[in-house]
Amino acid sequence: MQSASDRHEYPAHWEADVVLRDGGTARIRPITVDDADRLVSFYEQVSDESKYYRFFAPYPRLSAKDVHRFTHHDFVDRVGLAATVGGEFIATVRYDRIGADGMAASAPADEAEVAFLVQDAHQGRGVASALLEHIGAVARERGIRRFAAEVLPANVKMIKVFTDAGYTQKRSFEDGVVRLEFDLEPTDRSLAVQYAREQRAESRSVQRLLTPGSVAVVGVGRTPGGVGRSVLGNIRDYGFNGRLYAVNKAFPEDQKELDGVPAHRSVRDIDGPVDLAVVAVPAEQVPEVVAECGAHGVQGLVVLSAGYAESGPEGRERQRELVRHARAYGMRIIGPNAFGIINTSPDVRLNASLAPETPRPGRIGLFAQSGAIGIALLSRLHRRGGGVTGVTGVSTFVSSGNRADVSGNDVLQYWYDDPDTDVVLMYLESIGNPRKFTRLARRTAAAKPLVVVQGSGTAPQGHAVRATRLPHATVSALLRQAGVIRVDTITELVDTGLLLARQPLPTGPRVAILGNSESLGLLTYDACVAEGLRPSTPLDLTTAAAPEDFHEALARALADDAYDAVIVTAIPAVGEGSAGDAALAEALRSAAEQVPGKPVLVVHVELGGLAEALSAATSTAPQAAAGPPKIRADHPFRALDRLRATQAPAQPPAPGNSDRLIPAYPAAERAVRALADVVQYAQWRREAAEPGKVPEYENIDQKGAAALIDGLLTRGQGLTLGTEETCELLATYGIQAHRALPAATADAAVRAAATLGYPVALKATAPHLRHRADLGGVRLDLADEEQLRRAYSELTELFGTPDELRPVVQGMAPRGVDTVIRAVIDPAAGAVLSFGLAGAASQLLDDTAHRLIPVTDREATSLVRSIRTAPLLFGWRGSTPVDTPALEELLLRVSRLVDDHPEVVAVTLEPVVVAPRGLSVLGASVRLAPPPARDDLGPRTLPAY
Repeated sequence: MQSASDRHEYPAHWEADVVLRDGGTARIRPITVDDADRLVSFYEQVSDESKYYRFFAPYPRLSAKDVHRFTHHDFVDRVGLAATVGGEFIATVRYDRIGADGMAASAPADEAEVAFLVQDAHQGRGVASALLEHIGAVARERGIRRFAAEVLPANVKMIKVFTDAGYTQKRSFEDGVVRLEFDLEPTDRSLAVQYAREQRAESRSVQRLLTPGSVAVVGVGRTPGGVGRSVLGNIRDYGFNGRLYAVNKAFPEDQKELDGVPAHRSVRDIDGPVDLAVVAVPAEQVPEVVAECGAHGVQGLVVLSAGYAESGPEGRERQRELVRHARAYGMRIIGPNAFGIINTSPDVRLNASLAPETPRPGRIGLFAQSGAIGIALLSRLHRRGGGVTGVTGVSTFVSSGNRADVSGNDVLQYWYDDPDTDVVLMYLESIGNPRKFTRLARRTAAAKPLVVVQGSGTAPQGHAVRATRLPHATVSALLRQAGVIRVDTITELVDTGLLLARQPLPTGPRVAILGNSESLGLLTYDACVAEGLRPSTPLDLTTAAAPEDFHEALARALADDAYDAVIVTAIPAVGEGSAGDAALAEALRSAAEQVPGKPVLVVHVELGGLAEALSAATSTAPQAAAGPPKIRADHPFRALDRLRATQAPAQPPAPGNSDRLIPAYPAAERAVRALADVVQYAQWRREAAEPGKVPEYENIDQKGAAALIDGLLTRGQGLTLGTEETCELLATYGIQAHRALPAATADAAVRAAATLGYPVALKATAPHLRHRADLGGVRLDLADEEQLRRAYSELTELFGTPDELRPVVQGMAPRGVDTVIRAVIDPAAGAVLSFGLAGAASQLLDDTAHRLIPVTDREATSLVRSIRTAPLLFGWRGSTPVDTPALEELLLRVSRLVDDHPEVVAVTLEPVVVAPRGLSVLGASVRLAPPPARDDLGPRTLPAY
């Protein structure tokens, strides 16, 4: 479509969908010659004032020459981008490369003039800021390093766009014009600005979906039953505070309402705005509905319809088209194949879901990609929500289905600053962007707990997931590093979530155990030990304990500085007509209120006929259709529920309220596992408050390493370095690897030993023998030529010719513990540093720890100590402790190397022998390649479709 003089093909990879400040979306794309009419129409809708600010003079219309100039680009020296909604321009930006004299130029000139024009109706939506990010990325790609812009002093909005971007800039004033010059290289401040804008925009886009003022359910059946009719009933019955409409094109023309709700044949027939449309029509009818919603100005869609990517290739293409169609109108989508959304806020009261039970209001944010799991989670929270002293429910619930558009990342952005959500629970079948998710999770977890059940690592059909080479266990470890409480089952998700929603964080792992059952107390003690907690000897109050005894013991334990948390174990009263049950509830509640800074948990057991009664509060199984089971009136925990019901408001108390909610668990193992998870999270949060730093080392030659890497990459796109090149590159970062000299013959081995000095080691480096000392391919402590020749003869007799063995000679290193350090750049997760001990035992146990690069000094310390075999480094069974500070420094230097030079895509140091003093890198390999794209450093974009 470009003329013959244009030097580049249309750059389709510059096209992107973005979320704007108000939560709507726009499409950014290059301007082409086919956009002449759109450009003219756009310009006609811009006010005279905005035109004056753009051209510094009255400019009522574009001339034919202007239109040609602004639509003909070579995509190198002249580039124009447009932001579009519904296919029409709402804003434009262009740059023209200039030389030192300010005139048009070509490369190697690296400066360009940039100018914007935003339609007045769309000013204030953050369109110019988004366009600046994208035009800046385009300019960097084309070798431009600096922008210049001339702005009238009165155009304060545009000046603010430039000054708020966070780039290093220079400002001057001449001839009545403000001239701004700024570098395009991302800075810490520009990235912080970009992330903050991303958070506000994505949070707002989810907020528009969860807090609509009006909802239309499209696809409401004319007869009872069906998905649309069920959702309509749930919204109406839950007491939605906004306007509700039923839509079905099959309604008779004279039908005005259905079930008391205004009825319409089309969204376009509705008199007034519609903020949210819940779509429940067959997949083949959805495009028509999307078009009607877009034309009517609907802000977002919840698509319950199935038949998309989960159904195969044809459905996948249908899903792509759905997303493209909705985004063209500025709408975001939850779904398709979604289960729905819920917002229990009294100002909203929206249940646009298929949930069979009305959710309790509360302060837990719940996200599930699977509808079935969503039902299970809501059901369990509903049944488990009634604790010892109160109820806990959800603030908002989102089931994303195929998450073609709105994902867990978007909802995290919303929950991060949502004042109604204190705890976030997520069931993730897949993580589409692990790098972004860990960044958002780290920020969220520093403010409020985030508990995640992660799928097995195999994405369900219908989920667009980036390829990752990292094992599932590694991704889980990286999530934990980001502060995520990673659990294995939805039962553990609910157990941990209820504890976090009801109790303060513990300050340590010390646990007091008290109760009226010695056996239950011992089971709890054993579970604490197994989970790494530090329990005290259980205090047995005996079965004769009165409520006053529970109160006194709990108050004493909470006041004791020797304990960080308390677990109360209780067996229910056996006899009929127990009189002290309400008093027991009051005893626990009042004791917990006396010292509100420590968590309290209750473990109870089910005995005989009490099992049915307890199931109403503790079972995760669905209740029988005949209604909830009867709970014996004299059951202690039923009495607690009664007491709470007479005292508590309908909405759970806000954090910090002295009215404590104590969670109850039917098994000691479940309570202790939840507490152990929370203890680890509390420790992470304390450490996150002082995150450590990335040290600077004087003997790092970053420029020398860059020059060496550039020279080596001229030899090929993917290159595994030889021994000498590896040692040279590592040395630029202060990492000294022991030389290993080839020994193709016995005489060559002797000459190598003479160079290195005795004693030496003789090693076979063939792939099947490398790092396999257990196979006998290594001979150590060879003190002289005679021993060396004998060892050489033995190796060749046992394993084959020198060509097959690839023997090398290496100087002996001090004895110590053999370890392995690896770094790899994963296309989805980013750069990852791994550490473990060398040897078969660690490999069999998969005993390797991982951290995201760049690693701080505190993270290096925790990395060394986080493997299960770490005691071998610290004097296990009387052995001499090794030099772990030297090991931590080596980890930090490897982290710096990979972080400073993304072309270093893989590093392996094996073995690294850590001695009581110092360490020795006996084997090293480095791989170079062009670095994978870093979308977290580029402009904000939605996932491409």
